[in-house]
Amino acid sequence: MPKLKQMPKFRSEGEERKFWEAHDTTGYLDWSTAQRVRFPNLKPSTQAISLRLPLSLLERIKIEANKRDVPYQSLIKTWLAEKLG
Repeated sequence: MPKLKQMPKFRSEGEERKFWEAHDTTGYLDWSTAQRVRFPNLKPSTQAISLRLPLSLLERIKIEANKRDVPYQSLIKTWLAEKLG
C-alpha cells in the first residue's frame, strides 16, 4: 500500500464537504481496513418548507392519506421520494 496523504484539518463541515467533492478518499484512507458500522437511531436531517397548494388538491391529498392511515405530510414525502427515485 502506498503512503497515505495527510488528512487536512477543516474549520467547518462546509469546508470539509467542498474538499471531498473535489478529492478522492483513496489517497487519504486505507479502505481495506474499514469496518461496517450502523447508526440505528440516526435520523436524516430535515428542513421545514412552505408550500402553497390549491385547497382542492390539499383536500384530495388528505383524503388519500386518511385512506392509508398516515399523516398527509408523510404521504407527500413518500410520493416525492418515489417520483425522484
